[in-house]
Amino acid sequence: MPDSPILILVDPSASSVDKRSVAAPGGNRMVLGLSLAQRAQLAARRADFGRTLLIGKRGTGIPETVALSGWADLTASLPSGQRSPLAIAPATVLAEVDWLKTLAEIEDAPAVWAAVSGRIILVAAAASREALRTLDEAGATDFGAVQTALGRRYGLPANLPAVIDPLVVDGRSSQREAERRLLRKLVKDTDGFMARHVERPLSLQISRLLAPTAITPNQMSLVSVAVGLCAGPFILSSRPLLQTIGALLFLAHSILDGCDGELARLKFQQSHLGGVLDFWGDNVVHVGIFACMAVGWCLAAGAAWPLFLGAAAVLGTLGSAGFVYWRLMQAKDGGGALFTSVSAEPERPLARMLDAASRRDFIYLVIVLALAGKSSWFLLLAAIGAPIYFLLVVFLALRERHSDCDGETRPVRGA
Repeated sequence: MPDSPILILVDPSASSVDKRSVAAPGGNRMVLGLSLAQRAQLAARRADFGRTLLIGKRGTGIPETVALSGWADLTASLPSGQRSPLAIAPATVLAEVDWLKTLAEIEDAPAVWAAVSGRIILVAAAASREALRTLDEAGATDFGAVQTALGRRYGLPANLPAVIDPLVVDGRSSQREAERRLLRKLVKDTDGFMARHVERPLSLQISRLLAPTAITPNQMSLVSVAVGLCAGPFILSSRPLLQTIGALLFLAHSILDGCDGELARLKFQQSHLGGVLDFWGDNVVHVGIFACMAVGWCLAAGAAWPLFLGAAAVLGTLGSAGFVYWRLMQAKDGGGALFTSVSAEPERPLARMLDAASRRDFIYLVIVLALAGKSSWFLLLAAIGAPIYFLLVVFLALRERHSDCDGETRPVRGA
């Protein structure tokens, strides 16, 4: 079985052999807060590549990316007997986890090499050392020379699957396309209708501006929570203008809440702490809004009964959040999204319904009610809906557990 594949970046701007061949800056070009070399190293690690190497005199300043002056140094750095598939790309390639993972998982490896012309080459593990000797003898110092040398030695390459479609960033127009490409992939399939068409386009533009800064995803989570909690005092008022300001702050919280995850995915900064902040931050804001609605309605009506509605909404919200966190989230690591569904089996019809109900399109109803000075009326829906939602989440968990037990004890037919 071959070893983990190795990603090799060929950077002509880092080579002292033929600087006249330099047509564009190398791996130090920045795209949304990371250099191309940084992005390649992080994406390759996420896609289960063994190492990322740079062929060139100058390094990238990234500890995990080893800079080598030539192909002979690369061969010498490989442990004796190691046979790893080689993915060779120009240092200006936009490395993305999806196509790198597809490249690493190709089962029918080419006899020697396969390529997407001008963008990526895959050398089979069995031929890797011989291919490296070929490149060293040819003195290949840029990606074009690599393709030429391998073509002369082995003939025409096989074709890689069409889904492997890397982008080479060699100018301003391709850099803008790289940004658009990365931002498009941040849109989630689970986004609600309004989130997809209103909030996500806004949050993506904010994240685009913030990506080159030192602002972290966790800091954005805290900013989002702060903005959401600032909506509460405005919701207390009975005046339509102040309620509308509060509702719009609530919407701003929802928009900014998308930025933390976007920044984390753009800059490979996902963490368990970040997932916890995001999940509980949302719920703290919802609890604060429901509590302020209850107090505001209580003051406007001069009666205590709205407080009971607020208690039902708050307890239902906290009960659902606590149960989902305890059952599905606390044991997860930081390798992916911490919260993806209220169910371990999200394809079940009830799970899909509950996931859809957990989305925040209800904010727009709060805005409509606030325009009439009646945002507190939403509390009636929350006081009924939140406890029912909690009971359904518990019911779904019990049903899944029962199904798991049946699966363990049910005899196999024909055995």
